[in-house]
Amino acid sequence: MAAVTDVQRLQARVEELERWVYGSGGSRGSRKVADGLVKVQVALGNIASKRERVKILYKKIEDLIKYLDPEYIDRIAIPDASKLQFILAEEQFILSQVALLEQVEALVPMLDSTHIKAVPEHAAHLQRLAQIHIQQQDQCVEITEESKALLEEYNKTVSFLLSQAPEECYPEPCPFIPFLALFLIPSQPACLSPCSPTL
Repeated sequence: MAAVTDVQRLQARVEELERWVYGSGGSRGSRKVADGLVKVQVALGNIASKRERVKILYKKIEDLIKYLDPEYIDRIAIPDASKLQFILAEEQFILSQVALLEQVEALVPMLDSTHIKAVPEHAAHLQRLAQIHIQQQDQCVEITEESKALLEEYNKTVSFLLSQAPEECYPEPCPFIPFLALFLIPSQPACLSPCSPTL
């Protein structure tokens, strides 16, 4: 009785859907959607009954779903002989991994050493030293610029004094040559006479 009620309810819904699709005038006649679905089902049944491959396919659908399951391979029972062949084929790889594991186990005590445990503290000290180093680099750049400016002033002063000194003050080369003047005044004579002012 409940099945009949469900069928009637479904039929009422289909009729309501047909009214929405075809309109209230019924311009498409008395053709029902359910009738079309029944015809399609009958046609599929006839095709399946005439072709053995389709029938076999219908029977194999469950097997196909089972084979498509990713966990199906894990459920396959593998013989011990096959498992042994797999292990022997990977023998060299397994031995290499065992050797690496032994090395790791031998190095584990080093991870507990005081040197490794003190790394965070050393890292903090290293960061502070790095900041000091950066500051000192900036100071070195400033000192270098100041020294360069002083040397340029010294070069200009020596050049001016050489240009103002009379020629008889340095007739011959003098062995006493100021060190900085030698490198900073390439266009002037390399020697300063004894009569030149002492800088």
